[in-house]
Amino acid sequence: MSPSSTLDPETAAVSAPSLGVAPLERIGNTPLIRLDALTQHLSGIQILGKAEWLNPGGSVKDRAASNIVAAAQRTGQLGAGKILTDATSGNTGIAYAMLGAAHGFRVQLCMPSNVSIERKRILAAYGAEVIWTDPADGSDGAIRKVRELVAAEPDKYFYADQYGNDNNWLAHYNGTANEIWRQTEGAVTHFVAALGTSGTFMGTTRRLRELSANQPRPVQCISMQPDSPFNGLEGLKHMATAIVPPIYDPHLADRNIDMATERAYAMAKWLGHNQGMLIGVSAAAAVCAALEVAEDEAAAGREAVVVTILCDAADKYLSERFWTEPGDGDDALARKLGSRRA
Repeated sequence: MSPSSTLDPETAAVSAPSLGVAPLERIGNTPLIRLDALTQHLSGIQILGKAEWLNPGGSVKDRAASNIVAAAQRTGQLGAGKILTDATSGNTGIAYAMLGAAHGFRVQLCMPSNVSIERKRILAAYGAEVIWTDPADGSDGAIRKVRELVAAEPDKYFYADQYGNDNNWLAHYNGTANEIWRQTEGAVTHFVAALGTSGTFMGTTRRLRELSANQPRPVQCISMQPDSPFNGLEGLKHMATAIVPPIYDPHLADRNIDMATERAYAMAKWLGHNQGMLIGVSAAAAVCAALEVAEDEAAAGREAVVVTILCDAADKYLSERFWTEPGDGDDALARKLGSRRA
């Protein structure tokens, strides 16, 4: 190559195309995973799970957190020197911490101290500051603590308020629901999601209702929550006894399913052994609910495409004992679904 044909470094830097994607550009557009191992006994039924662990922060909460942060930056609420604060049980906090590291703002979170060790380590790795609250008070204790902090020094913080911020559910109205509709080519018949902040269910349900309004069979939307205020479904709320999120509309769901923790533990293990997929406990609870809906439809002689949200993977929960200890629901699930191992 002749000297005249080479570019000097400054010219090359200007003209070179941008390759790859920025980390935060990976939020959303997650694939739908077929859960075929669950439906072998159900004719005409498909269960699909939205693989939200493929978001850069590892969970569905990247969607709401990024929308909340973007709106706050546009309006100047999260300006120079402001500290983002919120109550969280883990995944939204991780999303905030990731965004703070990427955008250069401080993040201070209030969180129950009994969250998994993996979550604590991830938050530390992102450089987030955490105020630990009494685990007996659950996420409600963290909410009360963050409100106390903000009331004492309102000018210091941007209170993201994931439980009451409309930008939470709007992330799913504008994103998740449209992705599901496109990925199923409008064939989705049922949508199932867990209730924590309720943003995923509220936003996705509202949009799917609009998209399917003129269909012969509008999408049925089913919420799922723990069956007790004392449960192991991290991040989910037992609405009857919890501080109810302001964005939650109890009349929106066509049906609600109460979920026992033991069923979710059993499903998480069964999917690992038989589907080759390791998902988090709340995601496993959502799969249990989706299977319950699917079985009801099959019993009624109807075909169905049931979509649920797999909010995160198992990597944040592998230190928990249930993975290696026999559980109350293990045998019942194995009898119903069988095993793909010889």
